[in-house]
Amino acid sequence: MSLLVVGLSHRSAPVSVLERAALTTDAQVKLVQDTVAAEPAAEAAVLATCNRIELYADVDKFHAGVAELSTLLAQHSGVGLDELTPHLYVHYEDRAVHHLFSVACGLDSMVVGEGQILGQIKDSLALGQELHSVGRLMNDLFQQGLRVGKRAHSETGIDRAGQSLVTFGLAQLAAGTDVETWAKGRKALVIGAGSMSSLAAATLARAGVAEIVVANRTYARAERLAQILNDSEDTDVVARAVPMDSVPVELTRADVAVSCTGATGLVLTADAIAAAVEGRTGAPVAEIADDRPAHGIPKPAGPAGNDENCPLDLTAAQSGFSVMGEAAVAGMAAAELEQHAAWVDNGTVDIREAGRRTPEAEAELIDALAATAARVGRIPELRRPEPVAGFDRPAPELFLLDLAMPRDIDAAAHRLAGVRLVDIESLAEASADAPMAADVDQVRRIVADEVAAFGAAQRAAHITPTVVALRTMAADVMAGEIARLDGRLPDLDERQRGEIRQAVHRVVDKLLHAPTVRVKQLAAEPGGAGYADALRTLFDLDPETVASVSRAVDSTDKKDRPE
Repeated sequence: MSLLVVGLSHRSAPVSVLERAALTTDAQVKLVQDTVAAEPAAEAAVLATCNRIELYADVDKFHAGVAELSTLLAQHSGVGLDELTPHLYVHYEDRAVHHLFSVACGLDSMVVGEGQILGQIKDSLALGQELHSVGRLMNDLFQQGLRVGKRAHSETGIDRAGQSLVTFGLAQLAAGTDVETWAKGRKALVIGAGSMSSLAAATLARAGVAEIVVANRTYARAERLAQILNDSEDTDVVARAVPMDSVPVELTRADVAVSCTGATGLVLTADAIAAAVEGRTGAPVAEIADDRPAHGIPKPAGPAGNDENCPLDLTAAQSGFSVMGEAAVAGMAAAELEQHAAWVDNGTVDIREAGRRTPEAEAELIDALAATAARVGRIPELRRPEPVAGFDRPAPELFLLDLAMPRDIDAAAHRLAGVRLVDIESLAEASADAPMAADVDQVRRIVADEVAAFGAAQRAAHITPTVVALRTMAADVMAGEIARLDGRLPDLDERQRGEIRQAVHRVVDKLLHAPTVRVKQLAAEPGGAGYADALRTLFDLDPETVASVSRAVDSTDKKDRPE
């Protein structure tokens, strides 16, 4: 079996495709279940965030695995396979490991170095464990990925190289002005009460806004977040909660609105936004040309199609890693993000944990977000965005930040006079032009070292059942010969029999020691997988015995593995 990942992200697909392909929690569950039920796959896990959807599987056939995984992604995302295929990428074996480790370190994120991906990888592993879709390979891979991500954040300065997606988005809204200067005294509306929305509220409070209104479909959660903001001793912000149906009225009063919910449709339409601006100014809102820079998202070249009915151009797909790391902005420290790793992106709470989390625990999580916002500094020479193009565009009356996927705010708002909208698409354009951080190279070296170590460990583990089966066979042979000797020499006393047993054991152990140690060393090297086959052939080992040893090892791993 071999590791395979098929997916799409902001690097391979435009936001319009990512938005339509976004998976709900129920869709993720069904996708994982259908993948492990498919013939080529033995294990599976899905990693779905606001800017990537990736399906990981342990497959026995490469081309059949790619065909099956890409078809399943298309079925569950609702985007046709023909339309989805040009945006998919494929990584196999060591390249798949390299990809996940790079993702865990934030190298493949829209904001390079952001740490929230660690919580999302943790959620992905937890879902796989809950569904029993992950076995030894996937557990080892994702747990090691989490360790690599934490190591990158603790051993390098990648955290200091940039900022989180929230602070990066606010910097884009400020358009070259210091965020604290821009935010001071403004009134803010935060739609949603999940991880991103809570971080946005904490960041806005630290930046000096005068008022924060929190709207959420579950009013109690909005009220709880507002109370925590009010109780903070580090800010003077006044916060209050409102139900979702009050959003149109509050939008009329707000200077800036941040939205990140789990809604599948628009939360703020262009008409609602225009009405809010008209309510502020008393004049109709005109439409103007969309003056955003047309950087675009690079598309993979090459036609679809492959042998064995594989829908992807695998020659192009395997030509290199998707680790580009163009942006110099990075995220929060992994240790800080661990404090709210149970939260789910897009403003919803992990349903597996919601029933067990107390209001006090949620207060601690949001306090941690506020403390993080206080500690994360800015590096103006790296982060200052370019001024917004278009000299004829009037000064904004309303600033909008959309961090949801699929989007919460109608993209048509870009064309409304008096409105400045920053969304995932414009953040991707801005981050693509940011200069490279020096620490990225150091993180890449960490990833390369960890990929080599993971591969060696997996190859060594692959031969262990064969070595155990060989020693089991030798022990059986010894036991049979000693029993035969006992029958032929009944007059030996117990001391003599003990000496004979020890002598035979020592001879067999000495004969097997050097070859088994050496074969483990050789198996850990690249291309070492064939040594297990050679050992089975040379000693005529029973394949079922080897398989039973492997199952026993997996069973022990599962019992010892922490939940």
